[in-house]
Amino acid sequence: MEESIQFGSHTISFYLTFSERKTLGITVRPDYTVWVKAPMDADLAKIKTKVRKKAPWILKQQSFFLSFHPKQTVKKYVSGETFLYLGTQYFLLVKIANTPLVRRAGKELIVYAKTKEAAKHVLKKWYIAQAHIVFRKVAAPIIEDFKKYGVEPSQLVLRDMPTRWGSCTPRGKIILNPELVKAPKGCIEYVITHELCHLVYHDHTTNFYDLQSKHMPTWEKWKMRLERLLA
Repeated sequence: MEESIQFGSHTISFYLTFSERKTLGITVRPDYTVWVKAPMDADLAKIKTKVRKKAPWILKQQSFFLSFHPKQTVKKYVSGETFLYLGTQYFLLVKIANTPLVRRAGKELIVYAKTKEAAKHVLKKWYIAQAHIVFRKVAAPIIEDFKKYGVEPSQLVLRDMPTRWGSCTPRGKIILNPELVKAPKGCIEYVITHELCHLVYHDHTTNFYDLQSKHMPTWEKWKMRLERLLA
């Protein structure tokens, strides 16, 4: 069942389920949804009171997951538009040519394509190729550093993820969104470090944040950059 509470100007909706348990459990998922598991005989009013007391934590968790949700912007892939690469804005220049190619020249990102309509495909393919190179280069020293904890990703792969910058599987595969290559190197390091920390601690516990801060003391700065940059 779906319920909600009011906390200041915020309305916090949550999914409520009952089970054979003794305590109330509250979970915030990466898609922002809040799930509450309560004992079978729990009173709804008391449940809402407890959820309201946890509201600051819930809002903090939802804000945290925001950094892993790419913002969607519709591009036309025509000359004059701006595109990011490693945190730098470039002006797109589309040129007609038989051989598809992308190159950077000063503040311009020049896309050579057989037709103007093909420019989108050529540029997207270039971004993916660059992501493969950049992510592996950035990840290598961080992965090496995490080996002292007895963990190492089984794979580092790219995958289009409309709502995530990165994720990791229970078997240790780290998945990165190729769109992340548009962000500064620090943002990429942050996402990779975050996922490697999950190989040590699976949940966002105090130990998890302590480990993340140990390996990247400035992670909050880069998290905020990631939230604000890719619009």
